Amino acid sequence: MPPTFGNGKICYIEIPAIDITRSADFYASVFGWDVRRRGDGSTAFDDGVGEVSGTWVERPPHSNPSLLVHIMVDDMTATIASVLAHGGQIVQQVGADAPEITAKFRDPAGNIFGLYQHRGSTAIESSTVAG
Repeated sequence: MPPTFGNGKICYIEIPAIDITRSADFYASVFGWDVRRRGDGSTAFDDGVGEVSGTWVERPPHSNPSLLVHIMVDDMTATIASVLAHGGQIVQQVGADAPEITAKFRDPAGNIFGLYQHRGSTAIESSTVAG
């Protein structure tokens, strides 16, 4: 299914990286993003549902965000374990934004992103216990 096109849709993200291959591997492993090589040789991605694309760019990390992007996950507990297993760090545990199920992580390049689990997710009980 092609992505939804429409005025005002957030559609493209540039993610700072120190080591583009390491960053691409992290997001592919943790979130299942489709990583691809573009015609110009840059490393690009499509998110887990094919709605948002982007690329990694060599620049300093977004480590003190005034704008925070959250990545939706099915199972917060499993995602946090995967973030840690693949070299990320949790910088805000689940529960700080209750009743929303969120956490914040630092990726291997030092960028900070949020995690968000929809309250209707089937994995909700295990994630709320983790906070």
